[in-house]
Amino acid sequence: MNTNSNSYIILYSSAMVVIVASILSFAAMELQPLQEKNQNLEKKQSILRAINIDTTRDAADELYNRYISNTIVIDNEGNEKEGLNAFDIDIAEELDKSPESRNFPLYIYEHEGRKTIIIPVRGKGLWGPIWGYVSVEDDFNTIYGATFSHDSETPGLGAEIATKKFQNQFIGKKLFNEEGEFVSVEVKKGEADPQASHEVDGISGGTITSNGVEDMLKDNIKYYLPYFNEHKKNNKSS
Repeated sequence: MNTNSNSYIILYSSAMVVIVASILSFAAMELQPLQEKNQNLEKKQSILRAINIDTTRDAADELYNRYISNTIVIDNEGNEKEGLNAFDIDIAEELDKSPESRNFPLYIYEHEGRKTIIIPVRGKGLWGPIWGYVSVEDDFNTIYGATFSHDSETPGLGAEIATKKFQNQFIGKKLFNEEGEFVSVEVKKGEADPQASHEVDGISGGTITSNGVEDMLKDNIKYYLPYFNEHKKNNKSS
């Protein structure tokens, strides 16, 4: 065969495409279980960070099983649903569904005779999605801890949402005002009042990402309000 002919070049190129595609497909299939394992460990790390437990990826599985005593899935009205694994639910996919079809996971951390509820949150930053977990004490009002992450926010600006300095501000903040109305937490431009129950400092130069965190909390926590309100009533009556 004439190696300089067009037909040879086309045949050779086609063969190489098939070979390379086959190799890549095989590699992807072989690596998929490892990728899924790493994603699950990162998710467990994030859930643990929301209850102020820092861990390595290697220890995340053991600590998650030790501290997360139960998981629950609720519907849009706060009713518990059977037969679903909370850990398998992708909150980004759920938010794309119609409200009546959504499933909302929550995780329960028991300590010192009290329960802390951990919920996922997801929103939009300046350059892409932001996400995280927020834990709430058993008064269903006080934030116990929070962790946030991102893929593409600006280093030194919006990316600061992933730092402990920013996240620790949320500890002890309240979701409801004195009249019992849900107000969430405001991420203020400039300095927040340290004594304020619903304010934290925004990120200097990262206003859009700061606003994204504020909107993310308000928009996501509201889906859990029927569950929160029902259990707050139960706590008062018990």
